Amino acid sequence: MEGIRYLDIREVEQLSTLSEVLVRINRCAVVVKGGRRFSFAALQVCGNRDGVVGLGYGKGPQVPGALDKAARDGRKHLIRIPVTDGGTIPHEVEANFGASRVRLIPASPGTGIIAGASVRAVCEMAGIKNVLTKSYGSTNPVNSVKAALAALAQLRTRETIRELRGVEV
Repeated sequence: MEGIRYLDIREVEQLSTLSEVLVRINRCAVVVKGGRRFSFAALQVCGNRDGVVGLGYGKGPQVPGALDKAARDGRKHLIRIPVTDGGTIPHEVEANFGASRVRLIPASPGTGIIAGASVRAVCEMAGIKNVLTKSYGSTNPVNSVKAALAALAQLRTRETIRELRGVEV
């Protein structure tokens, strides 16, 4: 995903606890002379539930190997996002990835996470507690998660915008 700034290794080492949540395991088969040979692909979302979230995708001949690869990949692709004091996002944002489009809308305290399974996993790992979401187009979990991360990467706080524009608020 272009334009996303990932955390470097020093920032990742400073994070105290990273947890992962499994979004999907996909089984693939190839037909060979002796029958079918199966392989597995795992999609995981990693985060510290406090503004850092990432996506990991790993493939292997067995499920545990695919899960390990996905966890390692998720730790390499962490991004930092702004979360407000109310546990929501600063502003409405929308992003596409492939045929999936995800819209994230800030919500008042007590609303919770109104989202499908894949976008919910991203929001929970990012530490967002109140958000409304809507998925358009394809609901493929891989593309939905990538679209949600692309949307979260677009978020800016008032302070960031003020510094970029050089304006006093």
